This record gives sequence, C-alpha cells and structure tokens, in this order.
Amino acid sequence: MTTARHYAAEEAKNYYISEMGEDLGRIFHALWQETFWLHNEWDEYLQLFGRNPTRIKLLNDAAPRFFRMVQDDLVEMIVLRIARLTDPPKSGGKSNLTIQQLPPLITDQVLSQELSGLITAAITAAGPCRTRRHRRIAHSALDLSLRVATDSLPDLTRANIAAAISSLGRVLDAVSFHYINSRTEFSLTSNPGGTLALIRILHYGLIKKKERMAARERGELVDDEDL
Repeated sequence: MTTARHYAAEEAKNYYISEMGEDLGRIFHALWQETFWLHNEWDEYLQLFGRNPTRIKLLNDAAPRFFRMVQDDLVEMIVLRIARLTDPPKSGGKSNLTIQQLPPLITDQVLSQELSGLITAAITAAGPCRTRRHRRIAHSALDLSLRVATDSLPDLTRANIAAAISSLGRVLDAVSFHYINSRTEFSLTSNPGGTLALIRILHYGLIKKKERMAARERGELVDDEDL
C-alpha cells in the first residue's frame, strides 16, 4: 500500500533532485530521512526516560523489566544510527549512506569547505557512539565481556548523544540552505501515536489496576479478562 507519507517523501526527493542535481539530491534526501528519524527516536527516548521523574515512576510501576529493555534498546538503536551516518563513504568494498558522501558532490568550493568542517565536527561528536558501536553493539569485545579491559569504553551521556545528533542536523542544514534557502527544525518532532499516547494508557491502566485490587480486598467479584 502506498501511503500519504510515501507520496510526501517522493515529492521531497524529486524537489531535491530538481534543485541539487540527481546524485546530490538523492543522497541528501536519504540522509535527511535518516536524520529526521534519528531526531524522532531521540525525542521519544527523552519523552520516556529523560524529562519527567514522574514518568519514570509510572514506567517502573507498570513494567520495570520491560521498560529497562526498551530503554537499553532505544539507546543502542540511536547509537547505531549516529555511527552509520558518520561512517566512511565505503567499507568492505561497498558504498555507505553517510554524510561523508556529500563533499565530492558539491561543486561550490566555499560550501565544500564549510561542509568538510561541519562533517569533521560531526565525526568527532559521534566518537563515543562509534566506539560503542564497534566494541559493544556490532561486536562484543572480549576484554569488555570478561571485564578485563584496560581500554574502557568512553562515557556515553545524553549530552554526548544530543551533541552528535545536532551536529548531523547542521551538516544537512548547510546543504539545504545553500541550494533551497531552507533549514529544518529537526527537534520539532511530533508523533501522535508515540510516547505520550503510551503514557496516558499506562496512567489510566494503573488507576484501573488499583480499583480492581481494592475491589478484591472488599470481596467483590472482579472480571479479570486476558488482554
């Protein structure tokens, strides 16, 4: 099934191609999509685990083991996406979708130099994510697994991740501003079926759970339907 989102993405890609040329337009569009979803995933993570202590308590009251797995898996997914977007243009003889594909496609020398600086900054900002991808996620370093590592993993904080994500947005903004006089507020994400919807359901579900437990204590019959 072809969705409205698919049509919008195709229209955007065709627009970028018309303004930037075939190769740059296609790669820019693909990088923009990846960066958009990266911002979206990071915002969902912060909505769940990073902004409101009351929500942490709610998650722990509802299903602490499950949401710990969700937390860890979301971080790994975000780290992987950051690492992939800052990879070399080729690895193992295969081309990668990465911001390092952009400079050879830029004919304007001023923009090319600006972009090279922004890409270098993005790769540096992504350093902790890339190290974690290499040694913990994509591979399981033996010294880390046996807890005998002399070269420990660098700290990976929310500030590290946020800085890496922002640096990727700046790379794409430099290209879009030059060619189409436009920038993207990647941080202004909206997901009607995302975290906030889940939080509301959990909140009312826990209220209902308390009501049922109170009814049992009063000796009242409670209908425990399987979900």
